[in-house]
Amino acid sequence: NMSADIPLNINIKEPRWDQSTFVGRASHFFTVTDPRNILLSDAQLENARKIVHDYRYGIDHFYCWPKKVHVNDKTTPEVVFWQWINQSFNAIVNYTNRSGDAPITVSQLGTAYVSATTGAVATALGLNALTKHVSPLIGRFVPFAAVAAANCINIPLMRQRELKFGIPVTDENGNRLGESTKAAQQAITQVVISRILMAAPGMAIPPFIMNTLEKRAFLKRFPWMSAPIQVGLVGFCLVFATPLCCALFPQKSSMSVTRLEPELQAKIQENSPELERVYFNKGL
Repeated sequence: NMSADIPLNINIKEPRWDQSTFVGRASHFFTVTDPRNILLSDAQLENARKIVHDYRYGIDHFYCWPKKVHVNDKTTPEVVFWQWINQSFNAIVNYTNRSGDAPITVSQLGTAYVSATTGAVATALGLNALTKHVSPLIGRFVPFAAVAAANCINIPLMRQRELKFGIPVTDENGNRLGESTKAAQQAITQVVISRILMAAPGMAIPPFIMNTLEKRAFLKRFPWMSAPIQVGLVGFCLVFATPLCCALFPQKSSMSVTRLEPELQAKIQENSPELERVYFNKGL
């Protein structure tokens, strides 16, 4: 039996903190992406699962935020291989963290995956070719440009069904009103922006630091330390950039009814004329 000290009106489907504020969203995602979670034992995780299970019937889905693969390979085969690995992983993450509940066939998913990874890899190859004509410092920022461009390709392609058929929109109480492609466009735009900004610190700050360190005697004497230092710098940046950028936009996003498609606007005006805003899950 659960303790009588535990209140019975906790909504464990919602985050602990107020998601209408940036601080509340940041607090939530700092908890979700805390790297110390990987140190928890199976017994601790099972106990946490049991606590939730005992509190309610059923188990909600959860999301695991991706760890980006950041590479600065110089040869074409290396760029193709690592970008394919990175974008394949991102394609899976983008699909599993999408918004909406419309089914997608294996054929449609395969086409989206091939389109997303091919477009992202081609972009990386094109940008990599530019490194031959720029300074070494500028060349260090090519991976960031490739990641930013790849996000603009990968996310919309893996979520193209949302752009075509729309995502569910609801009123403030969660009552479903219909599907909107306009809401899907806003949701995907917000996700792309947050992903690009998420990668920015880890791929923009270390190049300056490494460019300075490589001129010092330490790295000239111990060149093998270059890779561990870069990985450490990127990891440190991601610890903060990931939750803060996830918190930029509310998970339960909203938009004015007047910005919806005319057909959906008419439907809402007919059934709920007083309604001014609709809500939707933007995905991650």
